[in-house]
Amino acid sequence: MEVVANQQLDWAERLWRYFKTEGFVSIMDTGTLYFASARQFEDRFEGAVAVLPPGFPVDPRYSAPQFYERAFEELRRLTKVNCWHRAEYESDAMWQLYAGSRKGVAVRTTPDRIRAAAQPFRLKPEYGQEDLLAGHVNYADLLKERLNVSMAERFWYKHLPFSWEREFRLAVSMRMAEEFGVAVPEFGIHVEFDLDVLVDKIYLGPSLIDEEIAVIRASADQRGLGDRVRISSLRGQPRYT
Repeated sequence: MEVVANQQLDWAERLWRYFKTEGFVSIMDTGTLYFASARQFEDRFEGAVAVLPPGFPVDPRYSAPQFYERAFEELRRLTKVNCWHRAEYESDAMWQLYAGSRKGVAVRTTPDRIRAAAQPFRLKPEYGQEDLLAGHVNYADLLKERLNVSMAERFWYKHLPFSWEREFRLAVSMRMAEEFGVAVPEFGIHVEFDLDVLVDKIYLGPSLIDEEIAVIRASADQRGLGDRVRISSLRGQPRYT
């Protein structure tokens, strides 16, 4: 695993990924994580190097797509991304946003576990291995500064209003594969991981019902991970006296 831009990582930092139940079960069944194409993201600021204020007049020289913009759009298509949340503790906001209104699962890991668990990825067995890239996302006020980074590094920068995400990002670039004539999937890819190494803990969402908990536990058990299942603290009973 290659660290982007020589970042200094805390290899023991806790990382979280929140899933709906069916997504978690799929991971347990396949032993893979889904890496979405960067062009699938809803964030229209993804990859921007600057942001113009609302109503700011646009220089007509830059109103039409330029070569580098088209090139970056192609790079978005060829870059497959998987995102984690950096936090010491579970997050209610993340439960609500990514785990089906708290009715899902959270997997906790570390950069070191990801590095050790990642398996070589090839689009086909006869093709060469694609590199796994990793690093913290940096957040910048793009109203005040213009980024001067490589096209590839843009995937590890975001506009400051997104800093609440505290994102740790994994990516696989398919650019070299396409240059060698390999057909690259339009959307995402599934990358294999050793789940026994990857998974530190599995947390049951605050709003799961008993039947859903049974499905999740059974899925973890089949991978030999049943002893790592924990219950979200948000399922606890608050006391007021």
